[in-house]
This record gives sequence, structure tokens and C-alpha cells, in this order.
Amino acid sequence: MSRSAQRETARRRRQPLSAGARNAVHGVVLLALAGGAVGVVQTHKSVTIDFDGQVRTVDAYGRSVGDLLAYHHIAVGPDDLVQPAASATARDGGEVVVRTSRDVTVEIDGETTTFATTAHTVGELLAALGPRGTEAVTSASRSTLLDRAPLRVSTLKTVQVAVDGSVLPIRTSASTVGDVLATAGIRLGKHDKTSVPPGAAAVDGMVVLISRGKAASDTVTEVIPFETETVESADLPQGYEKVRTAGVPGERVTTYKIRTLDGVEVERSVKSEEVTREPVTEVVVVGTLDVSTVSVDPGSARAIGKALAAERGWGDDQFVCLDKLWTKESGWRWNADNPNSTAYGIPQALPGSKMSSAGADWETNPSTQITWGLGYISGRYGTPCDAWAHSVAKGFY
Repeated sequence: MSRSAQRETARRRRQPLSAGARNAVHGVVLLALAGGAVGVVQTHKSVTIDFDGQVRTVDAYGRSVGDLLAYHHIAVGPDDLVQPAASATARDGGEVVVRTSRDVTVEIDGETTTFATTAHTVGELLAALGPRGTEAVTSASRSTLLDRAPLRVSTLKTVQVAVDGSVLPIRTSASTVGDVLATAGIRLGKHDKTSVPPGAAAVDGMVVLISRGKAASDTVTEVIPFETETVESADLPQGYEKVRTAGVPGERVTTYKIRTLDGVEVERSVKSEEVTREPVTEVVVVGTLDVSTVSVDPGSARAIGKALAAERGWGDDQFVCLDKLWTKESGWRWNADNPNSTAYGIPQALPGSKMSSAGADWETNPSTQITWGLGYISGRYGTPCDAWAHSVAKGFY
């Protein structure tokens, strides 16, 4: 290129753009800036993160739940629980629950075991045990944090007791064989023997054989077996089973006429019988409701309830009970105010101010109300289905 041509090119580069050209470039710049702003707005979220019980509302950037957690340097392990899932789309104003997994050592029905769990309280651990933990007896309250002290758990179990010609299925949370027999009202004579020592731990499915000592007396006390009645309930989910009335064996006192020969008993016949305690029929409630009929709208209070219930180890079978319970109580409305009492909110806490233990925003935040309500159910009833069963039977929970 000649020197004069180079000067001409440089002059044109320095020449101001025409009005039309300036407007065109300005539009491109604005479009680029707008595109960047839209991207920032779309990824910015205000969310509530519940990390192992520590709840805070934060600003974060990301399109997925995993992105938001990474933004706040929260690392999630393969055995940790995240609700919603890390791959789920993050929602502005939503809530993310993270429970980290760790090993805990617990004595369950006399056996010490160590296992990984995301439960952080005794109540959450019992919920994870399923039906076994529903009516379990523990050495600490359900609200106690795990690892604070050694924990002993005696779960609901069925012990088969063979005595006086009958086999009795004893359902109990008693921890030892002796306690099982005492709970059932089965008395042991001075010379009676048990196949398992009375001090041994009682476990589910155990069989205990009672051998009566030789009766030298003309009066013998024997047990009367109880009957079992099954009642179906369409209000409770399939697979749910609960003993409404525990079976209790009766007691019968028999007096015999004894004939001896040279001081040796050679004949024994019944002289009289008296029932000193009538047996109590065991009533078992069995659910028949199809849990697949329950669906929730994303972002709704019911969706939050389902996610927080799942975090406690309660699946669809328990959520269907929770849904029925709180639909009856409040219709899942956070501002439900009972005009006849001071009950308030989704769980109808009485008084409503009780929910302040779950957060200062208890009056308006569904998540806070639900968190408190689930804790109340866990501590008082064990599971939502047990709370709902109580509500069906008594009219309240």
C-alpha cells in the first residue's frame, strides 16, 4: 500500500461515526448489556438454606440447587440428603434442606450397632427406623441431638410366648424378656422356667417357652389366650398397621381334686375353675388408602411439607397422613386463625407463638410453621400417620 493510501485509511479510522452508525453501535452495546443483565437476574436467587438445622436466608447465584450450595461453599457428600435434589432447578424464594451423613453408635434392642445416618435428633433416627421406631422407648427424648450421650432404643416388637398350651403374640416395646412377661401379665411360679433368661434383651420374632414347674398344689394359675381382630381403615395408607388396643391374656385359677397312693399322686381331676381376669382382644388397624393418589403443586406449602417430611425419613405413605391432617386443621393456609382459640398457622399451634422456637418469622413463613409442626408430631406421636390416627379417633391431635 502506498504512503498516501495509508494516511487516507488512518484518517477514515479517526473520522467520527455518522449519526446512523452511532445509533446502530449503541443498539448493539445495549443489547449486549441487556443480555448480560438478564443472565445475572436469571441466576440470582434469594433462598433459605437449612444446613443441619442452621437456617439462614441468603443471596446466591446459580441455576440449580447444587450451584447455590457451591456458591456458599457447602460441599455435599454422596450419602448426604439434599431436598430438593442438587440437580433440581433452583427457585427464587425457595428452601433448600441439607442433612450431612455421619456414623452414629446406638444400642438397639440390646445390640450395639454403628451405621451412617442423616438424622440429627433421636426423633429423626426413630423415623428412619420405620414402623419399628414408631412406638420405641428410648433413653433420651425425641428432641435430643444425637451424639450428646449414649442412646439406647427398645423398638416395638412381637415376642411369641408359648405357655400353658397356647402361643401368645405379645406386641410390646419392653426391653427385656422379664419386662415382656410382666407387661402381658404372665406370672411365673416359683418352679417355672423360661427358655430365655428374664434379663435377656427382647428382640422382634423371639420365641419364649415357659415350662411350668410340677404342680404339687391342688390350685394352679394358667393364662387364657386373647383373640386378635383386624380393622381396615380407608383413612390410613396401605402398609400402615397399628395396634389400637393391645391384647392382654386373661387368667384362670383351676382347683383340682387329687388322689394319692402311698403319698404319690396318681389321679388329678378338675374340681372348679374361676376366671380371675378376662382376656382383652387385640385390635389392629390396617390402612387401605392408595398413596399414589396424592400429588402436590410445585412451590406450594404442601410441596414444602412433603420435602421437609422426606428429610425426616417420612415418604409418601406418611405424607398422605400429614396431608389429611393439615388439610383438616388449616387447609395448609399459613394465616389460618382459629376464631375459637389462639391456634394459628398450618399446624394450628396452640398458641401460635409456640412456633417462634422454629423461627422469628413464624407468623408468615410456611416453612417455619411446617418445621415446627413436624417436630411437634415427631415428639408427641412419632409419625404423621400416628398423629392422623389419633385425630380420627379423638377429633384432635
